[in-house]
Amino acid sequence: MKSEEKKVVIELQDVKRNFKVGEETVHALRGVSFKIYEGEFVTIMGKSGSGKSTLLNQLGCLDTPSSGEYYLDGVSVRKMSKSQRAVLRNRKIGFIFQNYNLLPKTTSVENVELPLMYNSSVSAKERHERAINALESVGLGDRLYHKSNQMSGGQMQRVAIARALVNNPAVILADEATGNLDTRTSFEILVLFQKLHSEGRTIIFVTHNPDIANYSSRNILLRDGRVISDEQNEHILSAAEGLAALPMREEEG
Repeated sequence: MKSEEKKVVIELQDVKRNFKVGEETVHALRGVSFKIYEGEFVTIMGKSGSGKSTLLNQLGCLDTPSSGEYYLDGVSVRKMSKSQRAVLRNRKIGFIFQNYNLLPKTTSVENVELPLMYNSSVSAKERHERAINALESVGLGDRLYHKSNQMSGGQMQRVAIARALVNNPAVILADEATGNLDTRTSFEILVLFQKLHSEGRTIIFVTHNPDIANYSSRNILLRDGRVISDEQNEHILSAAEGLAALPMREEEG
C-alpha cells in the first residue's frame, strides 16, 4: 500500500520555533514540514544544534510551535493548553528514553502500568493484565516482578518499550533509545523495533547515530533547523541478521 493511501498520524506544516536568549532570538526550527503515515518506522537525525531536540519536544507535545501547525492523529496541538497537551500525550504517544526513566523501587509491571493510571476508564485489573501482556510482547514474561536494580540495561529498555506500548498509542517516540547500550544489546533492541514495525506500529526514532537509519523505512535529516533530506530507505537491513553476525558474549558461549 502506498503511503498516500495510509492514515496520516503526524503532520507538521511550516513549524517554526524561536527562543529568546538575552537580546537575541534563536531560530531552532525554521519552517519544518512533513507527514508521517501509519505504520512507518522513521529515523530523525541531525548533529548537535540541528534542531533535533526542539523537534522532539514538538512531536512529543512537550512544547508548541512559535508558528505553523502540528497535527497529532488529526488533532491540532498548537492552541492547546498545557493540560490538554498532557492528556493527548498520555493517550497518543508512547515515549522511550535513552535513560529508560523507570521508577527504581517499583517492579516491571508497576512501571508499565503507569501510563494507564491516568486513564479512569481502565480498571486496576485490566491495567495489570495489559501491563503483563505488554511485557510478554517484549520478551520479559519472566521479569514481571523484578526491579530496575535486578535487570540489565537491555532489560530495562524493554520495560520502557512495554510501558510505551501499554496505551496502544498512535505513535511510539524513541529518543536515542539505544544510546546507553552496548553494540549487541543495541541490536537486540533494534530487532524488537523492527518486530513492532512489522506489526504495523508507527515509530519515530530520534538519534544522532546515522547507523540506525539502515534499519528504518524512512530517514529525515535536519540541519540548522531545516529538513535537508527526507528519503525512503530502499534497502532496509535486518537487525536480526546483524545480531547473528556479532560474536557471542562469553557467558553465552
